[in-house]
Amino acid sequence: MKENTKFDRPSDIVTLTADIVAAYISNNSVPVAGLPGLIHSVRRTVSGLTLGGVPDAVVMDADVQRPSPAQIRKSVQQEGIVSFIDGKTYKTLKRHLTANGLSPQGYRERYGLPADYPMVAPSYAEWRSALAKSFGLGQPSVMAGRGRKARKAA
Repeated sequence: MKENTKFDRPSDIVTLTADIVAAYISNNSVPVAGLPGLIHSVRRTVSGLTLGGVPDAVVMDADVQRPSPAQIRKSVQQEGIVSFIDGKTYKTLKRHLTANGLSPQGYRERYGLPADYPMVAPSYAEWRSALAKSFGLGQPSVMAGRGRKARKAA
């Protein structure tokens, strides 16, 4: 028995879109700024499916709403970086981005972030820096200086 999946009224598409978005939001964390983009993407996909065509849902980058400069500034907090993908706070974004199929550069491009946008929380970077300095890293060693002078003299 074949089901008829074509919707005759626009209200059917709206209802289906609302149901899908509600189900998605109940299981996933979505930032408030990302809701209009999510609704638009789902509606476009549902409309494409109901008209018998294949939706261009693969092109997700065009549907991503880019954050405002204020949102970008607020996303960098002392204790963590707020992800524009799911709205959660992370000390480091690298593993989170890899799990979502993005590189740091791809993430910056996708959301229109500046090239110097941090991938690590400031407090975590400071802690790592202090730890490295306590081991003597990042400081010229006495042996390295002697080796250079010896090479120049030879």
